[in-house]
Parts: sequence; C-alpha cells; structure tokens
Amino acid sequence: MAAPRYTFFATCAPGVEPILHQEIAALKFGKVERQVGGVRFEGTMGDAWRANLWLRTAVRVLRREARFAAPSEAALDAGVAEVDWGRFLQPDGTLWVDAQTKDSGLDHSQFIAQRVKDGIVDQVRGADGTRPTVEREGADVRVHVHLFKDRATLSVDTSGESLHKRGWRRAQGRAPLAETLAAAVILMSGWNKKSPLIDPFCGTGTLLVEGGMIAANLAPGLTRKRFGFETWADHNEKAWQRARAEAQAAMAVPTKLRLVGSDLEQNRLNEAAEHLELMGLGKLAQLERGDATAFAPRPGWNATVVANMPYGERIGDDVEALHDRFGARLRELPGYSTSILTGSSRLAGLLRLSRPTRHRLLNGGIDCEVVVASIT
Repeated sequence: MAAPRYTFFATCAPGVEPILHQEIAALKFGKVERQVGGVRFEGTMGDAWRANLWLRTAVRVLRREARFAAPSEAALDAGVAEVDWGRFLQPDGTLWVDAQTKDSGLDHSQFIAQRVKDGIVDQVRGADGTRPTVEREGADVRVHVHLFKDRATLSVDTSGESLHKRGWRRAQGRAPLAETLAAAVILMSGWNKKSPLIDPFCGTGTLLVEGGMIAANLAPGLTRKRFGFETWADHNEKAWQRARAEAQAAMAVPTKLRLVGSDLEQNRLNEAAEHLELMGLGKLAQLERGDATAFAPRPGWNATVVANMPYGERIGDDVEALHDRFGARLRELPGYSTSILTGSSRLAGLLRLSRPTRHRLLNGGIDCEVVVASIT
C-alpha cells in the first residue's frame, strides 16, 4: 500500500527562498514551488522526515491539513471540526496554536488561535473529561492557522521547535547569527567544500560550524533532541529511526579541509573551539586571536571568506570605517571569493568589491545584504 501524500510548506527567512528552493529540489520532492516566505512541495511523511533532517535554511516544515472558506466564526469552527486531530494529539497531550490573518473578516490573530484551539481541544477530549493543555514551549502538537482573503489554511508543524535550533550551540555570543542564516550565507557563496573556509569575525563559530557540516554532509537535524512529528499519536518510530540511520551513514568528515577563524575576544574563540569539537570538526579548525582587517591567509589558498560583520539599526562611523578597511583587505586577495553578511546596502557598498552579487535578506528584523564576489 502506497504511503499517503501530503502538501508541505517549508518556511524560511525573507530573502532565503531561492536557496531553500535549491535545497528542496535537490531532495527530489514532488511539485516544488517557490513562494513568498518559503517553498511548497508534496511528499510522504518519510519526505517530511528527510526535509527536517537535511534542510539547512528552513525554519519549519508545515503539513497542510485543510483549506476552506472562513468568512465567519461558524465557518472557521466547521473547518477545524473536519480534521481528525486525534491522529496527532492525545487527551493528556499539550497543544499550541498560532495564527496569522490578512485581508479577512476575522482580523484578530489571537482570537483566531483561541477559537481553533478550543475546537481541537473539544474534539480530542477524553471520555473521563481529560483535555489537552496549552503549552507554548515544547508542545506535543503545534498548529498553524493562516487566513488570507477569508480563506483558511490549517497546518500541523512537523518540526516542533525552529529548525535553527540544531542542538550544538552552547554559547550565544553578543550577536549570534541563526544557524539557518549562516547556512544560507555559505550556500550563497558557491563554496566548493574543499578550499579553506575563513571567517575573520568568527565569534562563537556559527559560520565555521555550518560550513563544516555542509562539507561533511552532516544532516543538521541529526543533532536535535526531538522533532514535532515524534510526539504525534500515529508516529512510526521504527521507520523514523531507519531514516536517522541513513542520514548518519551519509556523513563523511573531510580530513584535509581547513576551517580558519579569528576574533578579537579569546572567550569567543574558546566557545567556537568547543562548538567545532562538539560537531566532530575540531581537527579541521585553525583559530587565533586577531584583528579582522589585518588577517593574512596564505597566497594561493583561493579560499572563501565568510563573515557576519558588526552592524546595527544605527550605523556609526566606527562600523563604516571597519567595512571600509575590511573591504580594502579583501581586495588584496586575488583568487579568493567572499560571502559577507552586512547590515545595509550602504555598508555593503563600503566593501567596494568588484562586480559583486548582492542578496537581500531579513535578519532579526533588520534588512541586510549578503555580498558575494570573486576577487581578481
């Protein structure tokens, strides 16, 4: 008997959709379509497991359960009642519902979430009166409601916690870059996974860890403790463990790769070393304390330089001068390539790299640009 097929939507940070589309296409899922805020695809629950294990830039993987007209409270209630929520949730389980609404008669997201939650809880109530409880963090089942022009889409979250929470991070640093965005910066670079990867602003090592994971073909979901689908009432644990084992077997750490990082703060370097060691990448790392504008990699390495440069909503003269000096240093490295995350179009321009490709994305509510260039 063929496994049931579903429609999924993998969400991502704004601007990352093209990279996520490439990732999903490489996994050979069905009917892949790039949309605003993510990528739609079709597949089985086995495909959803692979998506959660392997997608590096996705934030969540949602499984669509129903779409229907919801111009009123009664219509919303009826649509919620049509879904068999007992497939996901036990009477003694925990539930969280979030909602978004735009251009609809039901225009209050909290009210919509409450209404949907009540409908689910009433349906799943046990014979003895036991009801699921609401729990925001670590809920057994997360449900997403999206209303647009009075049309509702109900989805269950297969991921649980955001996929940027890989499980390897022990220290946050001052301005941590989400793991999903770090992976996007590296994938945008076109790095060949063989030449050295250099981060002169490495902090706690997020870019170096994500780069090492890409080179080692290490599925980012392998280090997570749990996914949302693992607590569903109809979850197939044996088949899931086989999928994990296949991903584990695919990993191969390259012995000759160099992951080179520097930072002004020794404590950050210590944390980066811990993170790299935790992921089995410690032997590939070369970390040293130093000024990013004075780093001196070897000629002929033809390395890829990645960085999450300092920035903020208020751009100061020091930050601008730093971009100017760092850009000047990069221009002295023929044969190298870059993928540099900057805090604005203005800062991106101060690097003054020749014929760059600039990708816009949103990082923590700030409009940023990734500057990808080959230095000649």
